[in-house]
Amino acid sequence: MTARTLSLMASLVAYDDSDSEAETEPAGSFNATGQMKDTSGVARPPEKDFASGALDVPKAGVQPTKHGSCEDPGGHRLPLAQLGRSDRGSCPSQRLQWPGKEPQVTFPVKEPSRSSLWTSHVPASHIPLAATRFKQVKLSRNFPKSSFYAQSESETVGKNDSSFQKKKCEDCVVPYTPKRLRQLQALSTETGNSKEMEPQGPPAGRAPAPLYVGPRVSEFIQPYLNSHYKETTVPRKVLFHLRGHRGPVNTIQWCPVLSKSHMLLSTSMDKTFKVWNAVDSGHCLQTYSLHTEAVRAARWAPCGRRILSGGFDFALHLTDLETGTQLFSGRSDFRITTLKFHPKDHNIFLCGGFSSEMKAWDIRTGKVMRSYKATIQQTLDILFLREGSEFLSSTDASTRDSADRTIIAWDFRTSAKISNQIFHERFTCPSLALHPREPVFLAQTNGNYLALFSTVWPYRMSRRRRYEGHKVEGYSVGCECSPGGDLLVTGSADGRVLMYSFRTASRACTLQGHTQACVGTTYHPVLPSVLATCSWGGDMKIWH
Repeated sequence: MTARTLSLMASLVAYDDSDSEAETEPAGSFNATGQMKDTSGVARPPEKDFASGALDVPKAGVQPTKHGSCEDPGGHRLPLAQLGRSDRGSCPSQRLQWPGKEPQVTFPVKEPSRSSLWTSHVPASHIPLAATRFKQVKLSRNFPKSSFYAQSESETVGKNDSSFQKKKCEDCVVPYTPKRLRQLQALSTETGNSKEMEPQGPPAGRAPAPLYVGPRVSEFIQPYLNSHYKETTVPRKVLFHLRGHRGPVNTIQWCPVLSKSHMLLSTSMDKTFKVWNAVDSGHCLQTYSLHTEAVRAARWAPCGRRILSGGFDFALHLTDLETGTQLFSGRSDFRITTLKFHPKDHNIFLCGGFSSEMKAWDIRTGKVMRSYKATIQQTLDILFLREGSEFLSSTDASTRDSADRTIIAWDFRTSAKISNQIFHERFTCPSLALHPREPVFLAQTNGNYLALFSTVWPYRMSRRRRYEGHKVEGYSVGCECSPGGDLLVTGSADGRVLMYSFRTASRACTLQGHTQACVGTTYHPVLPSVLATCSWGGDMKIWH
């Protein structure tokens, strides 16, 4: 065979290998072994294609080698890719490459993939030790990253970030939001956008403006002050519809001083308590924002010039209405749900809440006088008996077959338990009320009925009279007796207001009061036909 035929055969073999296996990189780039590639495509003389300058001519019957210069039959020289240069000659293992249109990168087959070091299931900010060393080696050899490698690395890091965030969200424990709280949030949004909302008071911690509570007496109350209280009549119409709280109203109370009983106190879950003129105008007189959490309980002082408040922020405040200053401030060990002044010594009050203890505070010293501890978790309500020598506490303790410790009788002076076997049914009692004339008290139960008990030891429950027809359903629904004692009034979880005859336990009247649960009802101490109600929806109504 002639030399021209051998050269043509070598050219054909190199062309086949370049189409099937070889890939090129742009001029001036580095291959996987760190050697420079010459892809300029400039024709070189046959004797200088390689450093050796010679073309290996195989023997007959042997395939020609894949290195050397080649020419096509037309006489044009085919461009060759020089994989490496060396003064000692070319390496026999290296192969010729035909230049492609787009530059690509060939990764070593025997070496592990570079991207495997970054695809572990760890946060993107965490780099293993092996990866750190590998990275240092790459920097020392100054390997430029190709566009394909940079894109794959960014995608891998992005996937790691997203998977880490997803795993973090899965690990987070989202607290359960009760249905009432969700309704409260929705109601707060709606009420905040309404035009009928009253202006809110000053921020928490700032003393509110003084409220004048002078000797002025309402013209509606004046005719009833010197006369004997007559029989309570059933109210039929709404006198005022009070709106202003941005959350559920917990409790309401008329001022205990008869000449100032036109003022109504309300507490709310919106961290405030308000004083209203609920007889003459229905306007809000003052808003007090002294607490940083929900205000669950507030009481008028017997003098009618001060208000004691307690909330879920563990704080206790005694506010003087005329000066707007705080005469007493204390901090409890638990969230406060109920407050009661001592009926004889008005400088002492009891507070209870989310704790197994109740505490008696002295306003004059600002310290706790006594503690009353029981195996319970929460105190729901407190009621004084026998002019303050004894008191009752309603708790959340109950068992499967009986509800011992649901109502506990205490000795106020010695902190001793008188009895804890008063109520033996499997229902808790969210509120207690004392009858104004008879030696009995009422207990609102979660069994959807009012139970009647004796105030004398052993505090027996009446089996004959039970006031049924309303719904409690877990709400802190209050109950109360009329000033004359002939009617009982209670709210209901469906928004109704129900009145019962005390003697016969029959239903006297039903009012469609509110759209949400009615949690508080109270009769006016002077006006015989005025009733105030409040609801979980944040509004109040004055009936007459």
